[in-house]
Amino acid sequence: MTNSKIGNEKVLSPEQSEGLLKTLKARFEKNMNRHQGLEWANVQAKLEAHTEKLWSLYEMERTGGEPDVVDYDNKMGEYIFYDCSAESPKGRRSVCYDREALESRKEHKPQNNAIEMAADMGIELLTEEQYRELQKLGNFDLKTSSWVQTPANIRKLGGAIFCDRRYDTVFVYHNGAESYYGARGFRGSLRV
Repeated sequence: MTNSKIGNEKVLSPEQSEGLLKTLKARFEKNMNRHQGLEWANVQAKLEAHTEKLWSLYEMERTGGEPDVVDYDNKMGEYIFYDCSAESPKGRRSVCYDREALESRKEHKPQNNAIEMAADMGIELLTEEQYRELQKLGNFDLKTSSWVQTPANIRKLGGAIFCDRRYDTVFVYHNGAESYYGARGFRGSLRV
């Protein structure tokens, strides 16, 4: 079953919502180190009160991101989800950084770009700081890499940045924003 759109709203079927909540709960309980002091019942209540966010989480899951709660923002009253798949989400690889980069390619264009894919999913690319925070929760991107939000001054000059983990260290690199590789995707965040 695919998710559907009603008007401009992206809506899951009751079965999809139930299945997603079950998956998220199991992941939450299996990875308590990512969200110490948080309780699933409170997360689920928040998700059920903001069902429009379920669609974005479903898309994160569908594309291989394995979203999980990584923090709670007391000031905003929001749970923060990151893609926690071991490697960059499989359904979001081989993409260049943004639309401008995609349009600049004369040949061998990728099918999509990270910024627009994230926006279509209702999520944001991780920042370099968020990526480093994620890496404190485990070892991610040992074989892949992930585009991260690129500072405007770097992007203006044609570049974009990405990160990975090698030799037990998080590295930040640069590349032309139009580049794309089978082992590079992007990780996202969502606030609920």
